Amino acid sequence: MQVVSARDITEHNQAQEALRIRENSRRKQSQTLVQLARSKTFQQGNLNAVLKEITETAAQTLLVERVGVWLYNEERSKIECINLYDVRTKEHTFGNSLLKTSFPTYFQALEEERTIAADDARNDPRTQELSESYFSVLGITSILDAPIWLEGHLVGVVCHEHIGEGRQWTLEEESFAGSIADFVTLAIEASERNVVQEALRQSEAQFRAIFERSSIGIGLIDMKGQIVDTNLALCEILGYSREELCGKCFTDYISIEREDLKLYKQLMSGIRTDLKRTAKDGLQPSKHQKQLVERHRIEIERRCQHQNGNLLWTHISVSVIPGSNGKPEFFLAMIEDITERKQTELKLRASQEAAEAASRAKTEFLATMSHELRTPLNAIMGLSQLLQQEIVGSLNEKQNEYVSCIYSSGEHLLAVINDILDLSKVEAGKEELLLSSLSVADICNYAIWTVRDRASEKGLQLTCEIDLEEDICIADERRIKQMLLNLLTNAIKFTPVGEVSLVVKKVPQGITFTVSDTGIGIDSSQFQFLFEPFKQLDSRLNRQYEGTGLGLALTRKLARLHGGDVTVTSTVGKGSQFTLFLPNLEHPGNGEDETNEIDKIDETEEEANFTSSSSSSVIPTNKTILLVEEEENTATVLQDYLHTIGYQVKWIDNSNDFLKQVQNFQPDLVFFDLQLVKDAHILSLLNILGKEPYREHLPIVMMTFSEPLEEEITMLPGSVDDYLVKPIRIVQLESILIKYFS
Repeated sequence: MQVVSARDITEHNQAQEALRIRENSRRKQSQTLVQLARSKTFQQGNLNAVLKEITETAAQTLLVERVGVWLYNEERSKIECINLYDVRTKEHTFGNSLLKTSFPTYFQALEEERTIAADDARNDPRTQELSESYFSVLGITSILDAPIWLEGHLVGVVCHEHIGEGRQWTLEEESFAGSIADFVTLAIEASERNVVQEALRQSEAQFRAIFERSSIGIGLIDMKGQIVDTNLALCEILGYSREELCGKCFTDYISIEREDLKLYKQLMSGIRTDLKRTAKDGLQPSKHQKQLVERHRIEIERRCQHQNGNLLWTHISVSVIPGSNGKPEFFLAMIEDITERKQTELKLRASQEAAEAASRAKTEFLATMSHELRTPLNAIMGLSQLLQQEIVGSLNEKQNEYVSCIYSSGEHLLAVINDILDLSKVEAGKEELLLSSLSVADICNYAIWTVRDRASEKGLQLTCEIDLEEDICIADERRIKQMLLNLLTNAIKFTPVGEVSLVVKKVPQGITFTVSDTGIGIDSSQFQFLFEPFKQLDSRLNRQYEGTGLGLALTRKLARLHGGDVTVTSTVGKGSQFTLFLPNLEHPGNGEDETNEIDKIDETEEEANFTSSSSSSVIPTNKTILLVEEEENTATVLQDYLHTIGYQVKWIDNSNDFLKQVQNFQPDLVFFDLQLVKDAHILSLLNILGKEPYREHLPIVMMTFSEPLEEEITMLPGSVDDYLVKPIRIVQLESILIKYFS
């Protein structure tokens, strides 16, 4: 009899099978991780290729249908799928996204948990938000998500998606998913590192290319002053090879000056100060390296010695290059050969000095010629006035005609001399404007009144139109009258028949004075010569029309001195338009005294025509005049005229016995030559005279060759009351006599 024992081992076999399956899964997972760790794809740094390998390997290992890698965007408002592998289609896709605001519970779970193992993903509290819009659409029942962490920050998630019946995730699978997420982190780090390294390689290559190909010499110098590296340009500048220069002291090749050590100390002191400030503020020095390089630099010009012994000028710029800790590590010297520029500068300086010398010579020549020309003009114009007054006898009609011609020729020559001197002063920058508030109507009426006789003689119609809301402009009165007279006189000169007009208008930036004529006109190709001194447009005009060509040149320079300009439009045979523009200037303040003085000058000028006024208004009452004048002709004119109208005149040609003559003669008025007043000895005499109580109110009138400048007036003693401009017109002289003797 046999006894058979039977035992049900189904459960045992099932347990053994489950254990074997789990062991196989564990082994497969371990092999997968080892395979990924040894993968050469990681070494290449191509993130897309690495993610493809990771997602495919993970899907095959965990036997899921889909594995995706999702990363946060820059704003951290959503996660975006950058790689999704589908086992059924064996394709990789990307582009889907999940908004954080739409699935807040899921995003919070990613922040808080190592993995999200949702066996029933559609009902799991952590993931059920995704059920309707994501899981149901794709048939996903279970998910295993592992957050991706980088440098302590959540940057995304690796999502393993199971389709079909629900699946229970084991601890080993959760651990594997976490490891897959770690591999993604490594892949991202490797990719970023590769990007940085590639950028660094490109930067170094670019720097090296710039360093080698730069036309400016570049030297890298350590803190001991030894040359570490040079480019080809520096080798060519100094005449040495790179091997010969490296290791040598940089200062052996450049000239050293005393202040160089001070500059070096300042450079280093500035770096140390910044480092202390950086440490105090708790900032990383590396963030300020660029600022340090930009801010701490010295630039000098020094002579360098070439290998052949020649000296050459160089411009050297030295900057400090900090190391990784922010402390100075190298000097960067940029060296440019400026020998040719220096030589050019020397030539230009020599040319400038020669030009300045020529300008000084021209000024001295003009001043000398002015004096030499005005001296005979004093006699010509003065004596012709005496003849016209018939002091020495009556003149017949022809003699009167000749005397008038002599005087008018003298006036013309005087005007030319004044224009030359004015132009010279403006070009030399010595002209000073006396700005004041002026009535535009008064200025224009004066200009029209002055030229009306000339226009009438030629049968021209002369008109003036002023279109202004306020009848005020700010300018130098004497100069604006001079500019308008130049433009009107020019228009009348070149207009045979027709009309000359002056139109004044307000524009946004200032005031325009437009002088229009119906004259011969100017070809546009000749405009460039219009405002050049001593320039007439062609020889035909030179022969037909008198003039020096100074008027327009002086007018434009005076306009630009005001901040304005003169422009022209013209048509040959139809006429021209010259527009004087004066900008809006600030009110000069209380310029009443200056304006009154200019008005006084202009009033005498208006009356200073050769048709002299009657001397009967100057009624002497036994008045005495002391005349101090070294030029005989001028003294003769004044003495003869003053004697004729009843004054007692004492003339002395020097100032040696000036005080004695004043005491003995006891004059009521003194005419004194300004050339003598410039003598310091004479100034002291005038000061002494002003302090004498018995002559406290003695008027002293200076006689000058031109209107004195403001600084010349301030230098005169307080006893000087007035001045006359040579050649002296009888009307001017009489106005002075009336002023002090009436």
